[in-house]
Amino acid sequence: MRVLKFGGTSVGSVESIKQVIQIIEKHRDNDDQIAVVFSAMGGVTNQLIEIGRMATTGQVDYMELVRRIEDRHFNVVKALIPVKEQSKVFARVRGIINELEDLLRGVSLIRELTQRTHDLITSFGERLSTSVIAECIKSRGIPAQFCDARNLIKTDAQFGHADVNYTLTNQLIQEYFAKNTDLQLITGFIGSTEKNETTTLGRGGSDYTASIIGAALNATVIDIWTDVDGMMTADPRKVPNAFNIPTITYAEAMELSHFGAKVIYPPSLQPAFARNIPIRVLNTFNPSHEGTVVSRTAERRQYTITGISSIDDIALVNVQGSGMIGVAGVSAKLFGVLAAHKISVILISQASSEHSICFAIDPRGADNVKAILDAEFATEIAHGHIDNIGIERDLSVIATVGEGMKKSSGIAGKLFSVLGKNGVNIVAVAQGSSEINISVVINKNNLSKALNALHNIFFQSEARMLNLFMVGTGLIGKALLKQIHAQTDYLRREKLLKICVVGVANTRKMLLDPKGLNLHDWHEHQLTDGVTTSLPAFIEKIKDYNLPNSVFIDCTSDKDIVQHYEALLDANISVVTPNKVANSGPYSEYRRLQRTALNRGVKFLYETNVGAGLPIINTVQGLMTAGDQFLKIEAILSGTLSFIFNTFGTGGPTHRLSFAEVVREAKEKGYTEPDPRDDLSGQDVARKILILAREAGFPLEPEDVTINNLLPQSCLDAPTIPAFFAELERNNAYFENLLSEAEANGEKLRFVASFENDKAVIELRSVGPEHPFYQLTGADNIVSFTTERYKERPLVVKGPGAGAEVTASGVFADVVSIGSYLA
Repeated sequence: MRVLKFGGTSVGSVESIKQVIQIIEKHRDNDDQIAVVFSAMGGVTNQLIEIGRMATTGQVDYMELVRRIEDRHFNVVKALIPVKEQSKVFARVRGIINELEDLLRGVSLIRELTQRTHDLITSFGERLSTSVIAECIKSRGIPAQFCDARNLIKTDAQFGHADVNYTLTNQLIQEYFAKNTDLQLITGFIGSTEKNETTTLGRGGSDYTASIIGAALNATVIDIWTDVDGMMTADPRKVPNAFNIPTITYAEAMELSHFGAKVIYPPSLQPAFARNIPIRVLNTFNPSHEGTVVSRTAERRQYTITGISSIDDIALVNVQGSGMIGVAGVSAKLFGVLAAHKISVILISQASSEHSICFAIDPRGADNVKAILDAEFATEIAHGHIDNIGIERDLSVIATVGEGMKKSSGIAGKLFSVLGKNGVNIVAVAQGSSEINISVVINKNNLSKALNALHNIFFQSEARMLNLFMVGTGLIGKALLKQIHAQTDYLRREKLLKICVVGVANTRKMLLDPKGLNLHDWHEHQLTDGVTTSLPAFIEKIKDYNLPNSVFIDCTSDKDIVQHYEALLDANISVVTPNKVANSGPYSEYRRLQRTALNRGVKFLYETNVGAGLPIINTVQGLMTAGDQFLKIEAILSGTLSFIFNTFGTGGPTHRLSFAEVVREAKEKGYTEPDPRDDLSGQDVARKILILAREAGFPLEPEDVTINNLLPQSCLDAPTIPAFFAELERNNAYFENLLSEAEANGEKLRFVASFENDKAVIELRSVGPEHPFYQLTGADNIVSFTTERYKERPLVVKGPGAGAEVTASGVFADVVSIGSYLA
């Protein structure tokens, strides 16, 4: 499936529509299936907006504009449809125009235009253009069908810029296309609520429509046909040497589009991005040109910068005053009132002294913004806390954008240097947190010179670094350091990521070096050069070093270490740990750590809290982020208990091991804790299901988890480990009976943790062949998630859930993932 979208200029005239039809015919011959989305004819949407405004003021002249719109569509019919077929098309156009006129009469009578009515008025542009083009295509003998997107794209009632209900929309689109195999010609820009009220998708919404359709149908590509040869390194009208960008990433395209490159509308990328569908930007008037492919990754280029974009005309609002210094809440109040008045801010810059905050806006609203802020900060101005709210006009924004900027040092220095050498004064500067955009505000009269100077200099790296501090050098810690050492060259070469282990500590010795430890012989140096461990001193050293991109790794199960997590996060130090204590204590502490990490912009990662290296917590978080809701969680979360019950009952009649023998074997293999009751009690499993329930959005406390004891009380009360095994032997009949009952029903025993209806239970259960846990083998863990989206067939994650190597691998993956967030 290929989705094509044609913009307003592409369908703006008889000649351009002829070209569009030729493109459609060519793709129809070459592709298995296509769908086409159309914008309104160029300029029609703006005319409809003006017509609506005129109707609210009672001006009857709006009917003249309606006639012009009608005539434009009639002219297409006359030119492109055989005479004998024209009358029915004229009637269809006339019917749509009549509907518009009736609506406008109502607006004119009540002298009011709500946003809901505004959406309905503007919807006529796409409905007219698509209807006419559909008839043109059908007149050429092509099986085609007009498709009103309002029947497929369902939204909320936020008229003017509605949010899409993707679950319902995707279902409707898929069902519709399964039943309708003719070429579908779809109205862009519009949708409807579940009450069938017409809504619009915002500026550039036809691109959005194409992306929604493409994502729902898992299209191979989405083609956006416009009037330029794809995306360019700069605006060719301002920079004659600008050239086409063959490939570009989603992120780069969004940045360039935001800052003036109007080729593609940024939100339209989001559905395609989610499904990893490439978007091609092509020129209707030069269809042989390859255009630009927008996808998740782009081809390697010789340039660190992908493109330079600009907004020609902005105003800069400057709020300053000595009373702002050190005063909390000024920024919150400022941007809160702007949000309340729906004022879009293009760029923000604040002096480090906190003496001033400036932000860029559309100059057309500058006077209104000043009036709003003068009123909001009247008290502060009267008391002299704010000296002035000034507006500076005749300014422009230039944005240098490129994924390559992440991997290269000196980009900002080169940018400032070339502007300075060319006499271009920088009024304000901002760098996006995405690391692919540096934006500067300059005087408007210097825009062309600045763009050309920057284009010349950029279109003719140092690796990111993570500084690690690790506590716990037991089996997991040692395995982690070994893995880091083995991957050092690969990460630096392929990921441009340098990992520097600055400190290690165990219960006896700690060793720190801000320049980094030699991972080849760190253990020997810890023994010879390390000092007696003091956890508070180790934490203070981390803070004192104040190294960029610091990460604290806790590879212990120590209850005391977790008390330091909040202070570390609050000091902008990320925390990675397999230690379950912090996340399985009081819910308030769990939430406090989450909020602190979020507020400080650092990471608190603990994938290995459940299932060692299995992607269990990331799966839960991903589903929650996507808006799914958890109905039930079932899990086997102990490798030890998994091994025990996968082994108990095997071996045949003559070699069948008793339950006590199986537990003893598990202990000998190193699967259990020194006292197997620590595993068999279910306490560790209880912590894990508690964490999963919390990650799924349920505020459980530890006491909310019910553990139905697996062991008879006499086994639990045994004073020693040998006495415990003796009690197990004496209770062998108890376990044999449990096994026999299960086998008689064709089932197997499993120690299962479950969460459903706000209740978490740990218990021994028997499961049949239809259950996903029936076939479990060895010491594997398995988790089954039943959610609103995985209701009929639960999502199952299965694999090794214990062991130093796999746990270390999971910790390592968490650490490396932080590298992708480096500024």
